[in-house]
Amino acid sequence: MQEEIATQPKTADEHYFTSRDLSRIPNGAFGDKVRKGYELFVNTQQLKGRYVGNTLNCTNCHLDAGTKAYAAPMWAAYLAYPAFRKKDNRVNNFAERIQGCFNYSMNGTAPPLNSPELIAMSAYSYWLLMGGLLDMFGMQDKPVPELDDKQLQLGGNDEALVLPGPLAGRVKMSGREHMPGRAFAALAQPPEPASPSLGEQVYGKYCAVCHGDQGQGREMAGVPVLPPLWGAQSYNWGAGMHRVNTAATFIYENMPLGKGVQLSVQEAWDVAAFINSRERPQDPRFNGDLNSTAKMFHGADQSYYGKSVDGSLLGSQAFPSGVQP
Repeated sequence: MQEEIATQPKTADEHYFTSRDLSRIPNGAFGDKVRKGYELFVNTQQLKGRYVGNTLNCTNCHLDAGTKAYAAPMWAAYLAYPAFRKKDNRVNNFAERIQGCFNYSMNGTAPPLNSPELIAMSAYSYWLLMGGLLDMFGMQDKPVPELDDKQLQLGGNDEALVLPGPLAGRVKMSGREHMPGRAFAALAQPPEPASPSLGEQVYGKYCAVCHGDQGQGREMAGVPVLPPLWGAQSYNWGAGMHRVNTAATFIYENMPLGKGVQLSVQEAWDVAAFINSRERPQDPRFNGDLNSTAKMFHGADQSYYGKSVDGSLLGSQAFPSGVQP
C-alpha cells in the first residue's frame, strides 16, 4: 500500500515560513549547485527523454518554485527526511524521495543517487530551508553553511544535520517533520460523496481555460506552460496526486492558480474525482494483472485505479509508464 501524503490543520492568519530570496544564492561551487537545483525545479523539462517522461515540471505541484506553504514546499520536505515510507517499505533519505517523484509524478526514470541532478535539487531545498531559518532569527547577513554532497542528499531529519551556532539554541528540532505549512492543508470531507459527473461541470467552469478541455494542458511556442491533468503526458497511476483526497486538498487550497480557496469543499472533491477518473500512464509497479496490482497498491487508496467509470475500467487502457524511446 501507499501511505497518504500528510495533511495538517491550517491555522488562520498564521505567518508561515519564508525562504531566503533567490537573489542571495552565493557565488562559488555550492551556489552553483543551488542555482542548478532551482533551474531543474522550474524547468524539469530539460530532462525530458532522459529522466522525465511527461510534460510536467516540479513546480506544477510544488508551487512558487517550491516555496509556497501548503503546496508541498521543499523547505518543509527537506526537514521531513530521512523517513520511513510505506510506498517503498523502507526508510528514504531526501534524495530517494525525489527519485520517487521522478518515477511517479514525472512518469519518468529517476536520476541515480549521487547524480548532479539529485545533488543540485537537494542543495536547492536545503538552501531554502537554512536561509529562511537564518533570516527568521535576524541573521540575514550570515551565509548558509555548506554541506557536502552526501549530507545534502540525506535531508534535515538526519541527526548529522548541525544547525549554525547561533541557531542551535533557538530552533527546536524535535518534531521537525511537522513544520507548519508542510505538504497540504487538511480538507473537510465533502457533504456528499465526490462525483466525477458533477466534477466535469466544475472542470468546465473553472479549470478547462488553463488545463484544456481534454485535460491536455497548455503550451506556448511548443513549451509546456500549464500541466496536463490526465492522458499520456500527465502523472501516472502511482503518483500521490492520483488519489482523489490528495488532489482535492491541493485544488481547494491552491486553485485556480493564484486564487486559492475559491471552490467550495464539495466542488474541490468533485473536480478531483473527475480529473482522477480519467486514464493516465500506468502505475510503474503494474505486475501484468490489473486486479492484483490494484489490490496490492491501491486497496486503501481513494483511487479509481482498477474501477469502472462511465463503462471504462481504469488502468486497463493506461498509457505507457516511464521514459519512452
